[in-house]
Amino acid sequence: MSTLHQGFRIGVIGAGRVGAVLASALRAAGHEVVAAAGESDASRRRIDDLLPGVEVAKPTEVARRSDLLLLTVPDDMLSNVVTMLSASGAIREGQLVVHTSGRHGLAVLEPARQVGARTIAMHPAMTFTGTDVDLPRLRGCVFGITAAPADRELTEGLVADLGGGPMWVPEDRRTLYHAGLAHGANHLVTLVAEAMEILSAAGADDPAATLRPLLTAALDNALDQGDAALTGPIVRGDVETVRAHVADLVVTAPQTLPSYLAMARATLDRAVTDGRLLPIRASKMLRVLDAAEAGTPVEHHHR
Repeated sequence: MSTLHQGFRIGVIGAGRVGAVLASALRAAGHEVVAAAGESDASRRRIDDLLPGVEVAKPTEVARRSDLLLLTVPDDMLSNVVTMLSASGAIREGQLVVHTSGRHGLAVLEPARQVGARTIAMHPAMTFTGTDVDLPRLRGCVFGITAAPADRELTEGLVADLGGGPMWVPEDRRTLYHAGLAHGANHLVTLVAEAMEILSAAGADDPAATLRPLLTAALDNALDQGDAALTGPIVRGDVETVRAHVADLVVTAPQTLPSYLAMARATLDRAVTDGRLLPIRASKMLRVLDAAEAGTPVEHHHR
């Protein structure tokens, strides 16, 4: 049952992967989901699967029927949706208007605040499939929260109902907060996909199985120890190994070369700053990376 003093009548606009899952979790916590808006076939399927029996309605109708309005539309649509609903009178004084964008804070909800609504930014720091697989994953999920001091207790109650914990993010740090998540999670997917392509080119039948133990250990170590978890040829100063990597990637997996070079440079910088790699060794490594980027790999040197 809800940890809040009373259950809310919840409307959800944008029954995408996030909206349908959060609404389902709030319903399980004792709130009533009164209506949902979703235009695509995928959104309709999610409403059927995760919110059975909930009426599909137009956004203005969803807003009018709810006392907690959950806006889970794409970032670039959020401002227009809030402006339209506020101007049409669908958002009213005292109503709670909550969005789940990572990038946006309270400023995007200003039209709602001006008509007397209470506004909250509540972003789950998790990736969603839009299925019931996501529901248990919410337990322990951190939510990036921006809210007025008067709404702090209520917001903490909502997050608790979802099984999560709050991270309070100042309005002027929302974009930075979101950049950290995107750099870590989204770019990790690209990195792993490229690593699997390279291993496939090396003959791995199941590159995911090859990488899984290594990546799991590396991720856990990095989260625990930061830069101290770094291993591999760059931190060891193995210039010839990196030179050989680059030469083979150019021939066999050239699509991965730009990110390999970018990550190698960043890794090199951090290893030097950390004091684990001597500047003279780092300068040799940097020449290899520079030459590869220029398309003129340095000739093999004996050491």
